[in-house]
Amino acid sequence: MGTSNLTRLSELILLGLSSRSEDQRPLFALFLIIYLVTLMGNLLIILAIHSDLRLQNPMYFFLSILSFADICYTTVIVPKMLVNFLSEKKAISYAECLAQMYFFLVFGNIYLLAAMAIDRCVAICKPFHYVTVMNRRCCVLLLAFPVTFSYFHSLLHVLLVNRLTFCTSNVIHHFFCDVNPVLKLSCSSTFVNEIVAMTEGLASVMAPFVCIIISYLRILIAVLKIPSDKAFSTCSYHLTVVILFYGSISYVYLQPLSSYNVKDRIATINYTVLTSMLNPFIYSLRNKDMKWGLQKLINKIKSQMGRFSTKTNKICGP
Repeated sequence: MGTSNLTRLSELILLGLSSRSEDQRPLFALFLIIYLVTLMGNLLIILAIHSDLRLQNPMYFFLSILSFADICYTTVIVPKMLVNFLSEKKAISYAECLAQMYFFLVFGNIYLLAAMAIDRCVAICKPFHYVTVMNRRCCVLLLAFPVTFSYFHSLLHVLLVNRLTFCTSNVIHHFFCDVNPVLKLSCSSTFVNEIVAMTEGLASVMAPFVCIIISYLRILIAVLKIPSDKAFSTCSYHLTVVILFYGSISYVYLQPLSSYNVKDRIATINYTVLTSMLNPFIYSLRNKDMKWGLQKLINKIKSQMGRFSTKTNKICGP
């Protein structure tokens, strides 16, 4: 399967994190736990926000969208990883590979992080105008842009990959169909792909980053005028997520295609899997309102389970 055109192949091989058979089951157990924690944590964040009136504001609206995106983001990648850990073949169809690449790019939350930074900037720099500025229309527009941009951005890169000819190997040295590892398989010119990645791709990463930097500079200036540091502490968790996400994604993508290696696979885990798992802890542990909302939700679930158990006992009898 090594020397034919990829369009005639029915499948590709995802090499994964390790090719050693003794590593597969421990890796399966590790990533299954990470995936379940990610699903549970982000789902609790969404439910807590939508069940507590105190959390019905733009900040938590964007946080709930981020949690939803994190669930989708990891679901695009991790389930296939888990299947491949227990499979000897580790195969993925060409169509499935392109679909995974597309949705991976769609659910990347770069512009969403910028929208959250703008929200915090308005809340701290213009607190008396926050409700009027960050109204429903503004929130919808801030959400509509990243959704629309992600759709076209993802479609562009997938179409550019689909036009290539692959005739050297069908083995992808990665744990999912990321753009760079797939490009390395091409025996036709990837010049257009690399140019687009270094222009449109770089702009799509740096534009929200610049927006975040400007927002936090304005926040810092505003905080320096306030005797208390409580204002800045309200957005410190968001800044933590930005640093984790941008640090790893910059390391992976801001380098030539030829230098892509196994270290990048490890770095990719940070922004594809670990960040999505850590987000619920980062946003809840340092936020009193969020902790209150989660505690209220857990108590509500316990109460409903208690009522269900009582009804079951009455029906079943002694």
